[in-house]
Amino acid sequence: MKRAGILIIILGLVSSLSRAQAPHYGYEALAPDSVQYEIQTRVTQFLSDYHFNKFDLDDSLSSHVWDNYLNNIDGGKLYFTKPEIDSFEKYRFTLDEAMKNGNLEAAFAVFNKYRTKYKARAEYIEQFLDKPIDYNTNLVIEADREKAPWAGSDAELDKEWDKILINQALSLKLSGKTDSAVVATLKNRYSVMEKRTSAYKSENVFHFFMNSFTEYLDPHTSYMIPAAADQFNISMSQSIEGIGASLLNEGDYVVIKSIVPGGPLFKSGEGNVDDYIVAVAQGDDGEFQDIIGWLTDDAIKLIRGKKGSVVRLKLLASSAPMGSTPRTVRLVRDKINLEEAVAKGSVVDMKHGNRNYKLGIIDIPMFYRDFEYANRGGEFQSTTADVKKILEDFNRQKVDGVLVDLRNNGGGSLIEAIDLTGLFIKSGPVVQRKSSIGQGSVESDEDKSISFDGPLVILQNRFSASASEIFAGAIQDYQRGLIVGENSFGKGTVQQLVNLDSYFARLNGRRPTAVAGVGNGNSVAGLGNGSSAMSGYGQLKFTSEKFYRITGNSTQIKGVAPDITLPSPFDADEMGEKAYSRALPYDQVRPTSYQKLGLINPEVVQKLNEKYQKRLATDEDLKELVADIEDYRKNRDVKEFSLNYEVRKKEMEEADKNRKSIKKLNKSIKEEDKENDVYLLEGEKILGDLVALRKS
Repeated sequence: MKRAGILIIILGLVSSLSRAQAPHYGYEALAPDSVQYEIQTRVTQFLSDYHFNKFDLDDSLSSHVWDNYLNNIDGGKLYFTKPEIDSFEKYRFTLDEAMKNGNLEAAFAVFNKYRTKYKARAEYIEQFLDKPIDYNTNLVIEADREKAPWAGSDAELDKEWDKILINQALSLKLSGKTDSAVVATLKNRYSVMEKRTSAYKSENVFHFFMNSFTEYLDPHTSYMIPAAADQFNISMSQSIEGIGASLLNEGDYVVIKSIVPGGPLFKSGEGNVDDYIVAVAQGDDGEFQDIIGWLTDDAIKLIRGKKGSVVRLKLLASSAPMGSTPRTVRLVRDKINLEEAVAKGSVVDMKHGNRNYKLGIIDIPMFYRDFEYANRGGEFQSTTADVKKILEDFNRQKVDGVLVDLRNNGGGSLIEAIDLTGLFIKSGPVVQRKSSIGQGSVESDEDKSISFDGPLVILQNRFSASASEIFAGAIQDYQRGLIVGENSFGKGTVQQLVNLDSYFARLNGRRPTAVAGVGNGNSVAGLGNGSSAMSGYGQLKFTSEKFYRITGNSTQIKGVAPDITLPSPFDADEMGEKAYSRALPYDQVRPTSYQKLGLINPEVVQKLNEKYQKRLATDEDLKELVADIEDYRKNRDVKEFSLNYEVRKKEMEEADKNRKSIKKLNKSIKEEDKENDVYLLEGEKILGDLVALRKS
């Protein structure tokens, strides 16, 4: 999983713009200003004091940050040559002192050199595209250049770029474009990318460098320049219109980094975290605009729009094999209504063996809580309150068992994860926390009432994270319910937001315009509360705490392992917390005292697994899914791809076959697609097995 980029943007607000053009600023040398010096030294000191991962400003840190910075600038090794990289080595062990003293010379020197290399490369690309493209070559291209060595010269880079351009041309030609349209698309793409690079400002360079430092600490700590901070604060608002997704630049791609529950993309069930957006079209008949190479703030002007209007996106999974055809998703822009992301319940009738069962299904897309009304006292909306009402209805209908669907639930309120656990256990500890200063605490459910005491299955996938993992982990540790699906994400950390305007004001003895968030407010599993004031210095998101299960095991990295594992195309190393190179490590604390219920003991798990394994060998849908996943993995693991049209066409057709099966792993929102939701259907069968076992 890669991390890079400049801006985090939520797709919202109303705009009449239909096409984005980045302004052209030229290639004059960029230089830092005094404000950036101040931010660098104070943020460095702040993180040294408050970040969970204590660190030393030494040569080791300097070397890692330097590698991060070079990777963020030229991760594909397509602009700098080895002699140029060698000439930068004089900076490798100087950054620790530079960060203490506010010295940004190295960062700007390298970035200015990168821009001159980019300008020269843009000229080469233009010349290449003016000549006929050979689609019958016997050349091959590497699938991943991150591990490739630096080229020895610009002439070597020319050869690599020839292959890159042929590869991109092949992809466009295979999608149905004519030869002339292929060239026009590529020329426009690289023109936009050149404009983007020439439009960089000093603050963009500073942002790159600061996040090369924060990435060293952990993948969830980041500095946001004022423009990014303001857009991040907009994303926290519930009164937004658009498709409902946050975006991030990764290299030359605009990537979906989160999907807002209640938004059009969420309700469509067609998009996934880490999908690349490669093209955008307006309405049902508009022509697709290629957006590879665009910044998110330019792409957003195409994607956002008036409520009720149609936008079509071409999406490509980041893990898709090279040459895969992007899928087209049609969305109707709408106001993002978080009320549509509340827990929902349904009852399904199921014939299991020679018995008929009623199963209660609860879909929880996020852990929400109306903190404002909660603080006032009285009734307020929350995940726990809504699920409690659903369970009361299930009890009236006398359901035989309950399945809680946590797939794609990225977390939310820690309080709700604790209280929700309390609906299924009598009382007791749910999660442990440890702060950056080493203080620990135990959070417990104090309510002795139980809303449902029957058979319980928790369905999760690789994108179930944070608060979801706290709830699922507690249910598993108490042996209260069965965990089914994929291993969860493995995010066991808490982040806080700091408004640097307020923080700097306090340091300077001035009255702050807003209170900065250093652990203040109600904790959120994944993101704490910070100020939403407009920012002049920007904002800092940093990791302040870690979560631990009541067993003492951290959810960090390892997540929650399912009792019954369903087929998955994902490896921990490529998707999830473990995929981040600087993720905080797994560790343990002392277990806390609690009483296991023994409802899901090893003997029960073994019996249920045996029944599942029999279906895995005989059920046609599961057999097809396993076979398709194997093909998908085989295609994904190919290291080289042909640059010959006929060979590539066959490769593409083979890769496209796998898209059908991988879609079956997605959590479908639309009712008419339930019959294709293989995970949910198998989860229901496993719940049926559990019910039958309990009744026997």
